Amino acid sequence: MTAALGPRTDARRHHDPSVRGFASDNYAGAHPEVLAAIALANGGHQVAYGEDQYTEHLQRVMHGHFGPSAEAFPVFNGTGANVTALQALTDRWGAVICAESAHINVDEGGAPERMGGLKLLTVPTPDGKLTPELIDRQAWGWEDEHRAMPQVVSITQNTELGTVYTVDEIRAIVDHAHAKGMKVHLDGARIANAAASLDVPMRAFTNAVGVDVLSYGGTKNGMLFGEAVVVLNPDAVSHMKHLRKLSMQLASKMRFVSVQLEALLSKDLWLRNARHANAMARRLADGVRAVDGVEVLYPVQANAVFARLPHEVSRRLQERFRFYFWDEAAGDVRWMCSFDTTEDDVDAFLQALKEEMAR
Repeated sequence: MTAALGPRTDARRHHDPSVRGFASDNYAGAHPEVLAAIALANGGHQVAYGEDQYTEHLQRVMHGHFGPSAEAFPVFNGTGANVTALQALTDRWGAVICAESAHINVDEGGAPERMGGLKLLTVPTPDGKLTPELIDRQAWGWEDEHRAMPQVVSITQNTELGTVYTVDEIRAIVDHAHAKGMKVHLDGARIANAAASLDVPMRAFTNAVGVDVLSYGGTKNGMLFGEAVVVLNPDAVSHMKHLRKLSMQLASKMRFVSVQLEALLSKDLWLRNARHANAMARRLADGVRAVDGVEVLYPVQANAVFARLPHEVSRRLQERFRFYFWDEAAGDVRWMCSFDTTEDDVDAFLQALKEEMAR
């Protein structure tokens, strides 16, 4: 006789949930509403590989945010989203112009180039943001067979330095890129934080200004896992389904990715989470500015605070709270806030910072 399936589990908690940190918004768990959505999608059988009812409904949800021509392709993670999107926009001889600090350049282990087979043409920026003038440093040589052909401009919103492009800034980039025959990709790993900061709909700085393809980020905004490639301009890409599979980003049980995106986007969870994370970063930055000897490096426009302080202080502080050096030689660090960061977390960190600076 086959035993009936029941709720028994031998899983145990292996971590202390009271431990908090400011290393990454990826350190946070999943939002309870997202976990509830996953449970809702469980049970019974649904067609695999994206032919399920949750993925179908997700398309209608995405239309509400990005217009009726938008098509979402759920994937496993952010690097997968970026590599798949950039492959869809480039030929084998193509290149992508991006900021030197861009995630696709410094934090994806060479995946765009090794896995995507494309060339990254980087530009130093003072604040993480490209401009038409900066793009032109690499936008040349289309007929030179000795040089990879610039075909795409990739921007990150918000940037890796926590700064946010305005709507007009992105419109200027898109117009400039399109005028030169290039397409535009937006890495939206923290797109919700940018929209919350600007207090505009996400469409205002994506499809409304002509962005061709978007990597939509959900993990940093409260999902368990998963992102999506959102094709905003159908004429800009072809065979996205095949590229997703080729890039090993096709989930067999896709309903569990799609339902998380639906939980974020069908109402306002995405915005609530982002506004809260941004508010905690502002609270942290305000407190840091009051500590002598600590410098906030960039405008705090989303959920990141970059600061410079003595190296030995950072090392001691890391024994009490997890966070990363951004440029260890210069003493630069990055502190990230997430949807579940509390005022008490921020205040405890500030108190620890003051204590270590006073030693």
